[in-house]
Amino acid sequence: MEYDLIRLLIITMFGEGVILKEDKTSLQPSMTVPAEKILEICQFLHVQPKLYFDFLSCITAIDNGPAVGTIEVIYHLTSIPYGHNLVLKVEVPRTAEDGSLPKVPSLTPIWRTADWHEREAFDLLGIEFVGHPDLRRILLPADWESFPLRTDYQEQTNYHSIKVKY
Repeated sequence: MEYDLIRLLIITMFGEGVILKEDKTSLQPSMTVPAEKILEICQFLHVQPKLYFDFLSCITAIDNGPAVGTIEVIYHLTSIPYGHNLVLKVEVPRTAEDGSLPKVPSLTPIWRTADWHEREAFDLLGIEFVGHPDLRRILLPADWESFPLRTDYQEQTNYHSIKVKY
């Protein structure tokens, strides 16, 4: 199914305002949707018979830096039976007003694959996936300080008396 038809189904279900940004010029067109709607939109994409996005192939995240003040979470969806793909994005503030980590709903209720991808994004960029069944570090030790893929990350000098930076 073409991107424009998928877009039309999403707009029909959720309204015109649900698509905040679009990029149709890339090899994989993408749309940015509100973070608070990502779970609902993905559930629709999964169960809608014309779409049936049965595979979440990747979740990644990008820190746009302190100057921009946002982090993007990017979802690559595939329908194996129909052979179509879709890239969805959400943008969240790098830090909430109360100083807490950015929050995005977890997609683990729809796709089990989201489990490890979300844990990786949490570990490296500090994104809290609300509703995740086991959100804890996956690559770094549990007591590691900060999030290494943030653009303003300052490397620790020592970790348990082991020199980190050489």
